Amino acid sequence: MTVEQNVLQPGGAAKHQQTFLNQLREITGINDIQVLQQALKDSNGNLELAVAFLTAKNAKVPQLEEATYYQTALPGNDRYISVGSQADTNVIDLTGDDKDDLQRAIALSLEESNRAFRETGITDEEQAISRVLEASIAENKASLKRTHPEVWSDSPNPYDRKRQDNCPVGLKNVGNTCWFSAVIQSLFNLLEFRRLVLNFNPPANAQDLPRNQKEHRNLPFMRELRYLFALLVGSKRKYVDPSRAVEILKDAFKSNDSQQQDVSEFTHKLLDWLEDAFQIKAEEERDGEKPKNPMVELFYGRFLAVGVLEGKKFENTEMFGQYPLQVNGFKDLHECLEAAMIEGEIESLHSENSAKSGQEHWFTELPPVLTFELSRFEFNQALGRPEKIHNKLEFPPILYLDRYMHKNREITRIKRDEIKRLKEYLTVLQQRLERYLSYGSGPKRFPLVDVLQYALEFASSKPVCTSPVDDLGASAPASGMLPAQTLPSTVEQQGPSSSDVPSTSPVQRSVIHKPFTQSRIPPDLPMHPAPRHITEEELSVLEGCLHRWRTEVENDTRDLQESISRIHRTIELMYSDKTMVQVPYRLHAVLVHEGQANAGHYWAYIYDHHQNRWMKYNDISVTKSTWEELERDSFGGYRNASAYCLMYINDKEQYLIQEEFNKETGQILVGMDTLPSDLRDYVKEDNKRFEKELEEWDAELAQKAQQEKLLSQIPRAPAPSPAPVQAGEPEYLEQPSRTDISKHLKEDSVQAINKALAEQEDRGPEAIMDTAIKLEYTRLLKLAQEDPPPECDYRLRHAIVYFIQNQAPKKIIERTLLEQFGDHNLSFDERCRNIMKVAQAKLEMIKPDEVNMEEYERWHQDYRNFRETTMFLMVGLEFFQKKSYMEALLYLIYAYQNNKELLSKGPYRGHDEELISHYRRECLLKLNEHAAALFESGDDQEVNNGLIIMNELIVPCLPLLLVDEMEEKDIVAVEDMRNRWCSYLGQEMEPNLQEKLTDFLPKLLDCSTEIKGFNDPPKLPSYSTHELCERYARIMLSLSRTPADGR
Repeated sequence: MTVEQNVLQPGGAAKHQQTFLNQLREITGINDIQVLQQALKDSNGNLELAVAFLTAKNAKVPQLEEATYYQTALPGNDRYISVGSQADTNVIDLTGDDKDDLQRAIALSLEESNRAFRETGITDEEQAISRVLEASIAENKASLKRTHPEVWSDSPNPYDRKRQDNCPVGLKNVGNTCWFSAVIQSLFNLLEFRRLVLNFNPPANAQDLPRNQKEHRNLPFMRELRYLFALLVGSKRKYVDPSRAVEILKDAFKSNDSQQQDVSEFTHKLLDWLEDAFQIKAEEERDGEKPKNPMVELFYGRFLAVGVLEGKKFENTEMFGQYPLQVNGFKDLHECLEAAMIEGEIESLHSENSAKSGQEHWFTELPPVLTFELSRFEFNQALGRPEKIHNKLEFPPILYLDRYMHKNREITRIKRDEIKRLKEYLTVLQQRLERYLSYGSGPKRFPLVDVLQYALEFASSKPVCTSPVDDLGASAPASGMLPAQTLPSTVEQQGPSSSDVPSTSPVQRSVIHKPFTQSRIPPDLPMHPAPRHITEEELSVLEGCLHRWRTEVENDTRDLQESISRIHRTIELMYSDKTMVQVPYRLHAVLVHEGQANAGHYWAYIYDHHQNRWMKYNDISVTKSTWEELERDSFGGYRNASAYCLMYINDKEQYLIQEEFNKETGQILVGMDTLPSDLRDYVKEDNKRFEKELEEWDAELAQKAQQEKLLSQIPRAPAPSPAPVQAGEPEYLEQPSRTDISKHLKEDSVQAINKALAEQEDRGPEAIMDTAIKLEYTRLLKLAQEDPPPECDYRLRHAIVYFIQNQAPKKIIERTLLEQFGDHNLSFDERCRNIMKVAQAKLEMIKPDEVNMEEYERWHQDYRNFRETTMFLMVGLEFFQKKSYMEALLYLIYAYQNNKELLSKGPYRGHDEELISHYRRECLLKLNEHAAALFESGDDQEVNNGLIIMNELIVPCLPLLLVDEMEEKDIVAVEDMRNRWCSYLGQEMEPNLQEKLTDFLPKLLDCSTEIKGFNDPPKLPSYSTHELCERYARIMLSLSRTPADGR
């Protein structure tokens, strides 16, 4: 952003020096304003040289091979230009005190800078941005080349990528570009800005041959930004790819630098580029008047700087865009603004004779869109690196800026003086209150009212006439045991130390305190200390004084607390009168950063002004949110997330968020109707391509369904005589059909038939079958109604138990029982074979309208899923107990995901969710510690192995833990894992390790909760029902943490 005047040089036009001073203070940690001003003055406004002067003694202009650029501000020029050495002859030693060397260095810098700028029209700051963009594209391309397996991958189903109704469209992260997504979405959801971009028409004279490199960059970028905005408006996709817009920025410059871009810096440059693009158009359309740039009108404001510098008063008007605010030391946004608007000894501003320096800032013109940069990074000189400030900083949804306006400066000064007086009085009251609440002269302090109460209790205790150790003489240990004089005064609370216990016998034992077994304290010995001698008169006087003093202290404390509360309330309401709430600004967007100074992830909370709700834009994921979630993630002090940029809009300028209307019909324009014709055609073409994807997918599914239908109609050969069922064959896993019943179920059927024969031996096969089915159902119903221990889950024994507990329809249960008794495995003797034939005949008599076969299949599929989930859980827990955490993790992940889907249909459909969640979480924590230990080893192979574990196992699993934000334990575990790796940022390590850590951390800190489709799950072994129940019981009994039984 640009400014018009220099606070420190009132007559000159230069960059906003106050911004530089704030940046110097942040980077160097030096708060002396005069030292900072002198450094900036000596460096001729060069921020990097000023930092070098302040933080190092041996600062040299970099050699050519270092490819380092410095930023210098020229008077009268608001663009950055480069300072770089072209040959060794141009290198000047700045380590000495020779001022001529410094001047020659600056002269060479300016000469080289002007040459570069004239040739390319590109500034070095813009080149720095390009290095970041190129790194992002390179990261994206590199990620496409990775072949390592992940826990899940993008679903090939295009319906998973289809936009639901009118849900906002997300932006794909194309490699360290979460900062791009956060900024673009914030601006896109500002409807006036959206209209300006969508309706931008490139100037006619620049279409074919751009005049310079700047136009060569800006105009193609504007074209791609229009296309991107158009897709965000009308795409049928869930998210769109911004690579082409990023590619334009990358292709404009060439560099090999690599880092993740800063949101504030990117916003700064993005608006500069847009300003340039609109300026070209504005200059073409002007009719003799000074052209108006809509970007300047929208995002730039002005303030008046009034102050005293070296005894001389000055008053300058400056232009500002993003307004920088310091965070450290302040609790809310108003405190930050007050500190930014007042600097130095402001009392001297109203004095005629003073040599002190100070200044006030007063807004004279606020922009419709007001953006605050929150400085959450400071330079740690001891560690030689920047650190993030995680302090909590509150900000309101509605911000009244009347107190900072120039027109209100007189009343604001009066109120500030009054607040200052109240705060001084408040400090005195708080100090007095502290003396009451922390009374005493020793290291430990107590509330005075409690001290008086304790004294009263002591005085009122029953007097004693003996020493507290005399009564213990009779119970002293016998000879050879601990001497009585070594006993402490309070036996129950403190045991003797080994140095105090003389060894008098080789068989002597230590005295061990055993509660409720040792001899009791004598009944006449008081439980608390008491006075030896006190008369009734003394006690009466003392009690009267203590009671009176305690009441007085309570009253004094209450009065102080009430006075402090009243003053706080008065200060809070100081600016609440009607004249000071006329300039409301509403919070539009909050850009959040999670991580540390060196790495992190960005996302945005954006207010939907028409639906009156907050939305969370996290790359491809766009979800509804709340103010409470925004507070938690943005204020700071919770995890490593905090707001980095706040975007407020003038609440009275409704055109900023107002929908467009059709001029003829008056109807609101929505969606594609808001787009110009060229963009409408562009979006339609993209939607056609996506619709074609959907059609091809549908055709592929229809073809598969047709093939399956044809296969099902082919007559099958008669089933061969049944072979004996092997014990290891499960009836619901890897079986050709559900009727291939296991030995376990066959034995249950035979037992039911034998009982029915015993009761009705003379009856026919049909009557015996009916009785057997009733007996089997009664048995299973009893099992379903029992409340067994966790290790005994009767649902695994029979599908009917599962169906009963989950209230399956009666027809489903009846048909399942008929299939059990009609299975070919019962044809081993004549009686069972007759019953089997009756059951099969009844199955054939069931009409299609009597039993919904689709519903029947769904119930049995759910049961198969339940058994499969059980096996995932069981195998995962077995691996976990063997400390094979890598193998356990995949099984536990699938167990949790499948179980969650089952539980969504009913509380008894799956297992205890908390149990699976606990072991999944523990498994990840164990693997994280193992990977961290490998990284700490420093060995190349082990470091790579550790990062493979993180990249291939842990990082892909984090969204599974973050997707349900109500699960606090999972969120804490994720933070623990991230903090473990972020702690390395402050440690000394080899450059190659630092490079790997810097590359890895953004992936770890990515907060996206988008869960993608899973690859094929791990293969499960085959178990019979008996084996499954036995192994499940064994693993559940062995757990130290016993779960609920899932019901």
